[in-house]
Amino acid sequence: MRTRTIITLALTYALLGLLMNSVGIVILQSIAHFGATKVMGSTLEACKDLSVVAASFLLVGAVPAFGYRRALIAVLFLMACTCLLASFATDFAAMQALFVMTGVSFGITKIATYSSIGLLARDPADHASITGLVEGVFMGGVLAGAWLFGWFIDEGDWLRVYWLLSALCVLTSLGWLGIQLDEGAASIEGAGPSATAGWKEMAALAALPATVVALATLFLYVLIEQGVGTWLPTFNREILHLPAAMSVQMSSLFVASLALGRLASGLVLRRVAWLPLLLACLIALALLVIAALPLAEGVQPRVGVGWTNAPFAAYLFPLIGLFLAPIYPTICSVVLSALPRHRHAAMIGLIVIFSALGGTIGSFLVGLLFQSLPGTAAFYFLLVPMGLVALALPVVRRRIESAAA
Repeated sequence: MRTRTIITLALTYALLGLLMNSVGIVILQSIAHFGATKVMGSTLEACKDLSVVAASFLLVGAVPAFGYRRALIAVLFLMACTCLLASFATDFAAMQALFVMTGVSFGITKIATYSSIGLLARDPADHASITGLVEGVFMGGVLAGAWLFGWFIDEGDWLRVYWLLSALCVLTSLGWLGIQLDEGAASIEGAGPSATAGWKEMAALAALPATVVALATLFLYVLIEQGVGTWLPTFNREILHLPAAMSVQMSSLFVASLALGRLASGLVLRRVAWLPLLLACLIALALLVIAALPLAEGVQPRVGVGWTNAPFAAYLFPLIGLFLAPIYPTICSVVLSALPRHRHAAMIGLIVIFSALGGTIGSFLVGLLFQSLPGTAAFYFLLVPMGLVALALPVVRRRIESAAA
């Protein structure tokens, strides 16, 4: 039953991740299909991320009270209906509404998923293992989404992908039938789970120096990841001059790199301390950006571009996902493992809020730079938050060790 619960949990999280991370593809299609501008397109990131913030803040106590399992089932049915309606969209406002609902649903799902991991984990090592598995499946879902959207774009009616996604939401919700999850440990000591108790826990955690520096680091990380992930299809289309469907499919290399990097990091972290590993990843990231982006300069449009003759930068730049991948789940696991289970929901609420803000700001800044600057200049901006994360990581370790002492 434990294995089935973990698998169903991972699939639910992956399906919501697919919908959340389709924003870059939908921006690209909205520009072509609905006549949206790049700045208008970047509002989709705000629609999903600000609604994640609202859901995480308002429902951080309500989700444990309602029950994690029931919350996940309700979210899946909500998104099934939302996807069905999205398939009939006739203007850009419908896409904005879609991502508002997706953001609310993802906020609930992330609180329920990470809190459930805390309930299922036997010890910190098991917590890291389950987190790596769930995040790996999550990235697999995002990767599958890129190919699904690409296939429907090729077929000429990309909105029909939402019929399939609606059906997948219903099927995944049925997977929860018969699963029992002992949620007693999620209750806050001295009180039942409630909105007020959740807010108090969030406020108490937010006042801790260890929490402040960890959340700032996660904020910067998500700014980098979403800045790349959201605008990579547009980068492929406008800078590398790839066909529209191929631009979407080629961006899946970034997602595949993230998935592979997260699965591999779970093995490496058994033998290497997390801080040296993450610092090495950041150095490799910076070197890869500096090496890859000049190769994208001056690429000219060509007829008959395919996978065998695409510009080398289209293959090299997405590999930054390999080195980005370990950072987010490792920091989350380190922080959550240092807390008792009844504080996990509140901490996850804070993580989701700051992650969402990082995603919104990252997407908006890169979109603004894409519109204002020539060529690849927008992505060079990401070297700044990479450097700040490298400076913050040693502080994260010191603060957590001090709090645990």
